[in-house]
Amino acid sequence: MSGALRRIQLGNALSAFGNGFTVPYLFLYVARVRELGAGTAGVVLAVFALAALVVLPFTGRIIDRRGPLPVVLVGSVAAAAGSAGMGVASTEVLVIAAAALLGTGISVIQPALATLIVWCSAPAGRSRAFATQFFLANLGLGIGGLLGGLIVDVSRAASFMVLFGIEAVMFLVLGAAVASVRPARAAGAGPRPGETVPVGDRDGNGWRVLLRDRSMVGLCALGFVMFFACYGQFESGLSAFAVDVARIAPATLGVALAANTAVIVLAQFVVLRLVERRRRSRVIALVGLIWTLAWVAAGASGLPHGSHGLAVAAIVSTYALFGLGEAMLSPTLAPLVADLAPRELIGRYNSAFALVKQLALAVGPAAGGLLAGAGAYTAYIAMLIACSLGISVLALRLGRRLTPDQDAPLRTAAQPVPAAAGAEARTPAPVVAGV
Repeated sequence: MSGALRRIQLGNALSAFGNGFTVPYLFLYVARVRELGAGTAGVVLAVFALAALVVLPFTGRIIDRRGPLPVVLVGSVAAAAGSAGMGVASTEVLVIAAAALLGTGISVIQPALATLIVWCSAPAGRSRAFATQFFLANLGLGIGGLLGGLIVDVSRAASFMVLFGIEAVMFLVLGAAVASVRPARAAGAGPRPGETVPVGDRDGNGWRVLLRDRSMVGLCALGFVMFFACYGQFESGLSAFAVDVARIAPATLGVALAANTAVIVLAQFVVLRLVERRRRSRVIALVGLIWTLAWVAAGASGLPHGSHGLAVAAIVSTYALFGLGEAMLSPTLAPLVADLAPRELIGRYNSAFALVKQLALAVGPAAGGLLAGAGAYTAYIAMLIACSLGISVLALRLGRRLTPDQDAPLRTAAQPVPAAAGAEARTPAPVVAGV
């Protein structure tokens, strides 16, 4: 790992560490500590998704034209300001404004960091670089959450000011770490010898090029179903099902989330070694089957006449199986996006995939919450089993569209893809040199 990549990974881990101090307590902080009510707390959570939907369509083009570094720096400062604002805001207007600023910063950081990691990593090591990023982010988030629990005190607003202050500082640390990286070549600096530049990019219509890329559109559709069926349910339908149907104590959800994080942290590199010789589309298809099993376990936890111990074990297993699937996806999805993207459009490809994720994270909780609120839990579990099986089907269909090099085993993926007749050339992104 280059010195530049090490600094990026360290900054990313520390920002996740800071984020862990506030994420578990955000709803509680707005609703009870600031006494603004559950409705305002729900609006705050919605603002995060809305901010992403507003800024991400523009973020990719800026990354491609100016490079990812300035985007990360601006995003880090915005996120730090938003976090600090959350800590001192005491009115509905100020809390929502701070949430919008924080959500905007976090949203633009994600695709910019992904692009920067692509620039920093050699093609053969890209999957491991993204696996390391995911591992460190979850480790930092988990440790931050544990330490935040030692500080938080719902009777003292000042304790939450400390939490948000730590988060703000960690965002600034991320900006400082990334600021020390110097790209060897700026984004969009022109084609290499023999490289084809998409006409749409020269005309400023890079999004049109992306939408004509059937493989990328297929990957985005697959990504939407994945994020809808997993991440989009953690804080809505799944938790409601566990409490209302499986009859487990709310505190047990913390154990289940800990199991999810533990599987990711402990199994990430073991899983990487097991899947890195498998084709990417087949790895994703296997994740769909694992998540199908997870939802079957969740459904079994709510069977009548079942024991309480078995219900707890089934819910914890559900979260653990989700973690196993996440560990398999982390070295698969981001490198695949990078390999599908023409070099001049890698920022837009990363932003498009981040936008799909945010859409799923907005729609998923809403759909899960509506079904849970109506008590339609059988339909809820059936829908998510169908979605998980759909992941496997869509992944295999995507595999038939990918070239052999794009769908290559993780260990050998991300090599330059020869251009077919009439097709655009696919070349790896430039490498970033650290100072």
